Amino acid sequence: MNVTIIEYGAGNLFSVRAAVERLGHSVTLGSQPGEILAADRVIFPGVGQARSAMDKLRAAGLDEVIPALRVPVLGICLGMQLMCERSEEGDTAGLGIFPLEARRIEGDCKVPHMGWNRIVDPQPPLFDGIREGEWFYFVHSYYLPVSSYQVAGCRYHALFCAALRRDNFFGCQFHPEKSGEAGERVLRNFLDWNGHERA
Repeated sequence: MNVTIIEYGAGNLFSVRAAVERLGHSVTLGSQPGEILAADRVIFPGVGQARSAMDKLRAAGLDEVIPALRVPVLGICLGMQLMCERSEEGDTAGLGIFPLEARRIEGDCKVPHMGWNRIVDPQPPLFDGIREGEWFYFVHSYYLPVSSYQVAGCRYHALFCAALRRDNFFGCQFHPEKSGEAGERVLRNFLDWNGHERA
């Protein structure tokens, strides 16, 4: 299986690659449309500022490639937010896969949200074998609100979307590659998913 991690200058590639390789898969780093279109699984990480990251995607022509993918795609952290319609960060237009807007965390809480938090209501196939209240590692200042696309939630400033799905597109606000055995299980479920409801 060809697992490709999108390399566009805004992702924590080393830890994601190492996590996938620990599961027994070889990994390709892809920065060109052809490399990504040839993949069997695509992982879309993201670290940094939304507008800068989208500028890099557009410069590489990946803003049109990613939404057109028909293989399983997993967005992580900023990658998940960029798959949405818009982000308040820099008033940035995203890829439009999810009709949602990433919003700034506000309220009586520390920003960024950094550390371990429990998830609620985890749904298959991404969370097969993951129990209610499992711990995952988060680092973010923007969040997605609860929606019909949500497949797991988390409580911080309020209940927000910890993971979502639309067809073959999945997203995690947390970092599965930094979330121990639970994160490893999420990655395995994604990589093993065959298009049916359960991996």
